[in-house]
Amino acid sequence: MSSLPTTPTTPTTPDTSARTVLITGTSSGIGLAAAIAAARAGWRTIATLRDTGRADALRKAAADAGVELDIRQLDVVDESSVAAAVGGVIADYGRLDAVVNNAGAGHVGTLELESVDDVREVMEVNFFGVLNVSKAALPHLRATGGRLITVTSVGGVIGQPFNEAYCAAKFAVEGYMESLAPVAGAVGVDVSVIEPGAVATEFVNNIGLDIEARIAAAGPYSDALRHYIDRTVGQFLDGAQTPAGAAEAVMEALTAERPAFRIQTSQWAREFTATKLADQDGAAVIGMTGAWVA
Repeated sequence: MSSLPTTPTTPTTPDTSARTVLITGTSSGIGLAAAIAAARAGWRTIATLRDTGRADALRKAAADAGVELDIRQLDVVDESSVAAAVGGVIADYGRLDAVVNNAGAGHVGTLELESVDDVREVMEVNFFGVLNVSKAALPHLRATGGRLITVTSVGGVIGQPFNEAYCAAKFAVEGYMESLAPVAGAVGVDVSVIEPGAVATEFVNNIGLDIEARIAAAGPYSDALRHYIDRTVGQFLDGAQTPAGAAEAVMEALTAERPAFRIQTSQWAREFTATKLADQDGAAVIGMTGAWVA
């Protein structure tokens, strides 16, 4: 196998002893940083992305870090792509010890100014995409007593203006995983969610937002949208953590002996979610519902 393959390769004699993790959405941001961190920690890392033509930054980061990645195509909304990627990992390596659901898409909008189909599209990527990957991986995670980790957001805890669709999808992921955790735990799979706050990725580019054009088209919501954008951009410029910092929480979920269900990535995220969560790490809820299936 070459040091940085862009397509799956089949070893003559698969090494079935190395811990193997599959990470989605690794072209940039937290996914890229988590892939590098996992490889540095000795995990055989399958770094996936929808378009392998966008893997240059990932390859460079791996080369700079002196680590080896297996880079593969995986589109989370395409069930056949998910099945092929997960099946390829099992065929090549014989095991899957962890999955990190990181792929997702930002979205800014409000109900009166967008279609319900726009909302469905956000849900398809950020919620159903997570389910597609998790469902395909679970039989293999059961076999290894593995871990299912999903990057959500503080927006999965607290709804935020002009993020109705995005927060709805993240709320859905958190509710699904909180419900799944005791069931998966009963068959040996640990489930965790990672809640980043502001992360210094390409916020405006990622949501495809032409700020002035969007404000001009917002009609009665123009003033509110401008206030929201000013506050959010200011926060990202002044208080955002690095993707590598956020990836440390992913590694905690990946390597801790008994990972928490809910892990915030920064003190700011902990304080923000504490506005709503008294049970901040999820232990009380998971302990209670886990008893229902024990």
